[in-house]
Amino acid sequence: MIEIIAPGPLCTVQDLGRSGWAHLGVGSSGAADRSSHRLANRLVGNPVDCATLECTFGGLRVRFDEAVYVALAGADCPATTDPYHPVGHGQAVALAAGTELVLGAPRTGLRTYLAVRGGVDAPLIMGSRSTDLLNGLGHPPLVVGDRVGIGADPGTEMPVHHAPPRPSDDSPIALWPGPRHHWFTAAAHRALTGAAYDVLGTSNRIGTRLQGVALERSVVHELPSEGIIEGAVQVPNDGQPLIFLADHGVTGGYPVIAVVDPADIGRVAQARPGERLRFRWSR
Repeated sequence: MIEIIAPGPLCTVQDLGRSGWAHLGVGSSGAADRSSHRLANRLVGNPVDCATLECTFGGLRVRFDEAVYVALAGADCPATTDPYHPVGHGQAVALAAGTELVLGAPRTGLRTYLAVRGGVDAPLIMGSRSTDLLNGLGHPPLVVGDRVGIGADPGTEMPVHHAPPRPSDDSPIALWPGPRHHWFTAAAHRALTGAAYDVLGTSNRIGTRLQGVALERSVVHELPSEGIIEGAVQVPNDGQPLIFLADHGVTGGYPVIAVVDPADIGRVAQARPGERLRFRWSR
């Protein structure tokens, strides 16, 4: 078992999400940065769809009742075991029963993934163990005193000793034209890729809210609700873009000017409040 001594600002159970339920109003949810989630699992020899703990901006402190292998990926934060032995990111680490693991605030990025060999064994709901903050599905956000299980050992070898550090990438985030791309002026298209946008503190797992040059519409009538996908760049009436993340709803009533390339979704999910993002058109 894993005992939560301190959850930090937000710690949830996440896997690759629950697909196939949009017709019932249930989005996919899952890890906000799936590439980091997959890496953490691979490092301990898990199938990539095993559940991990997604820790937002550090502060997590857990105790393991049994001997485990763990790995950290995603936002690089200082990690130690009692009595303050450092634990590296991007590698499998063996911990003895009774060990406490503590994560500090990340040096860069926002979300850190803690994988344990065997996976986090939270209840399976609609095919997923993920916490969906919008729909209230899955294990609730973890709180002090919670205990979550560990799944059976997968019986696989751990394929690598460590993963190389992820290179920093400050290049513009790639966009594809959205279904309502034509509802915006040419000036709005230029502004979206010509100016930097600040990440707001009101961002969460549902979406990353941005502030910068307002995007002007050329079509001003109301839009009936239509389907929304992860990465959709929706523009409300104030002209400030919102990028939908893992816990987004399945429909929305504001026009979508663009969609973030799937390869760059993890970068958006790791952007912390106050960070500036730039964009480019992929076409």
